[in-house]
Amino acid sequence: MQRSKLPGQPNTAIEHRGNRRHRWRFPAASSHSFALDMLLSKGKIVQASGATTLPASWCIFSGEGAPMCKRALAILTLVICSACALAQNESGAALQGIDRNDLCVTNGNVSVLSGGWLSIDTPSSRAVVRADAKDTADQVAEIHFRYLGPTQTSKPLASGELRRQIGLKLQAEDTCNLIYAMWHIEPDTMVAVSVKRNTGMHTHEQCHAGGYVNIKAQRRIDLPPMRPGETHTLRAELHGSALTVTTDGKVSWQGTLEGNLPPGPMGFRTDNARFVLEYYADGAASRRTARPGSARCVLSAGD
Repeated sequence: MQRSKLPGQPNTAIEHRGNRRHRWRFPAASSHSFALDMLLSKGKIVQASGATTLPASWCIFSGEGAPMCKRALAILTLVICSACALAQNESGAALQGIDRNDLCVTNGNVSVLSGGWLSIDTPSSRAVVRADAKDTADQVAEIHFRYLGPTQTSKPLASGELRRQIGLKLQAEDTCNLIYAMWHIEPDTMVAVSVKRNTGMHTHEQCHAGGYVNIKAQRRIDLPPMRPGETHTLRAELHGSALTVTTDGKVSWQGTLEGNLPPGPMGFRTDNARFVLEYYADGAASRRTARPGSARCVLSAGD
C-alpha cells in the first residue's frame, strides 16, 4: 500500500492498494497541513482496520527532535479525527478509483493511459459505473482531470449550442432519467445542475433530449476561464434531495432538487473537449459494483 499527495492539492492524498486507488481529503489548516506534509513525505501514515494510524515507534526512529515529534503527533491526532469525521459525514467511506473495466461507456470512447488515467478525445462521451440494483439516495463522485482543449470535431447539443463541458452523472437510472452536475468551459464558465426526468421512458429513442429541468441554485459562484493544460477537480455530493457541487475544493453550486428519481449508478459526461482524468466514486457504492453481461451496458446516441 502506498499513499501520495496530489500535485497542487496539499490537503488531498491518494492511497494505492494494489490496482485500486482511494482518495482522501484532509481539513485545510496551515499547521495541520504542515504535519500532514511532513508525515506523508516520510511515508509514515498507514491504513489499518479502517483507521489511519501512526506507528508508536515513529518518534524514536524518525530522527525528529522530541518537541517537533510530540507537536506533530498532537496535530496528526486532530487531523486524523477530523479527516475520519469528514470522510464519514461526506461519503461514509473513502472515494474509490473506478477503472475502465468498471465503467459502462454508452457513448463515445474512453481509453486507458499508463498509470490508469482515462483519456477522452471524442466530441461526446457518456459513462456510468457498472452497478447492481442496490444504489442509494446518497451519492458522492469526483473527477480529477486535465483539460487538453477542444476536440478536433465538434457536436452541438440538441439545443444547437456548441458547449464544451465536463460533468458528473448521479442517480442515472437510464438515459432518460438522471441528474447532471456540469462544469461549463465554453461559451460560459459556471456549474449548472439539471434533472432529466421522463416517467415511463428508458431509451434515447423514446425521450431524446426531452425532460430536462435546470435547477436554480441557492448558492452559486462564477468560475474563471479554463485553459488547456490546467488540472482541476469537480466533486458532487448528493444527500437525499440536497446537492453540493465543488470545483477545486470550493462550493460552486448548492441547492435542493425537487422530486425524486429512482436510484441509479453514478457516472460522467463530456462534450466537445479532450481530457485525461481519474474518476472516483463513494467507496460504499463502489463495493456494490458488479460486472454484468453486455445486456446491461446499452449504447446510446446521447443523453
